[in-house]
Amino acid sequence: MWFDNQAEEAATFYVSVFRNSRIVSVVRYPEGSPAPAGTAMTVSFVIDGLEFQALNGGPRYTFTEAISFVVRAETQDEIDHLWEKLTAGGSPGRCGWLKEKFGLSWQIVPPVLVELLGDPDPERSSRVMQAMLPMGNLDIAALRAAADSPAAPV
Repeated sequence: MWFDNQAEEAATFYVSVFRNSRIVSVVRYPEGSPAPAGTAMTVSFVIDGLEFQALNGGPRYTFTEAISFVVRAETQDEIDHLWEKLTAGGSPGRCGWLKEKFGLSWQIVPPVLVELLGDPDPERSSRVMQAMLPMGNLDIAALRAAADSPAAPV
C-alpha cells in the first residue's frame, strides 16, 4: 500500500479495527533519505492472518476504487462494528462499500449475501439484488426478508 506519509498511522489504525492483527515491523528512513530521518519508510503488518506492507513513498500515487479489500463479516454486529470504525473520517458508499480516512476502499460482506445472490431462483436473487443496491451498510435481516418476500403479483 502506497501512502504519502501516513503508513504507520494507517497500519496502526487497521490493526486496531480487525481482530488477530498486529504490527510486525517498522523500517525508518535514515539520515540523508528523501523523507525526514526517523519517519516510517515501510510498515509490515498482519490483518487477521493476511500480511500487508505499507510504504511512505510521497504523494505520487493515491488509492482509487479500482482496488478494494473485501472483508467477510459473519454477523450483523460484526458488519456494524467494521462499518462504524472504517467509515469514521471516511465516507460510506453503496452495496457495503466504503472509503476509509486514508482513501482505501473496503467492502464489508456477510457470507449470506453471496448465498442469496446465488440462489437458483432468479426472482429470489433479483429481490436480494434490488434490496442491496441502495444499502450502504449491508443489513442481513433486510436481505433475507427480500429473498423470502412473496413475488409481486403480475
